[in-house]
Amino acid sequence: MTTSGLSGGALERVVGHVRGVGDGVVSTLGPDGGPQAAYLTLAVTVRGELVFDAREGSRKVANLRRDPRVAVVVGGADGTTLQVEGVADVPVGVDRARCAEAYAEAFPRFAASLVDPGIVVVRVVVRWARWGDYRTSPPVVERLVGDAGGAG
Repeated sequence: MTTSGLSGGALERVVGHVRGVGDGVVSTLGPDGGPQAAYLTLAVTVRGELVFDAREGSRKVANLRRDPRVAVVVGGADGTTLQVEGVADVPVGVDRARCAEAYAEAFPRFAASLVDPGIVVVRVVVRWARWGDYRTSPPVVERLVGDAGGAG
């Protein structure tokens, strides 16, 4: 899988926001094309890839294996949000180890579960991202990566 288009300030914004918040909602596409969402703990690699763990038999893993397009919202409770669209996969080998390390660093209490063969590590490569601070008037909204055709 190729890396995200994040660089410079956009990469710093994504990494900082995900590390600061640590959870969000991941939406995948179900078998009928309908949305299915899950609230999860989220980590991020230094490359800006979002990472979470999931049961191999879960709906979200089945969905992303069929259609890897995902949407993620990180935050909201404090008045800031990071909205992401990307492509998800279940990395293997060196990529899995790197993503699992980022997840275990963020959530040491879940590190032991990553050796369970029934648990997979999921990586989301960011294709479109927008950060917003809605605590001010007018709000501050920054498109970090991707074209204007992304999420609304």
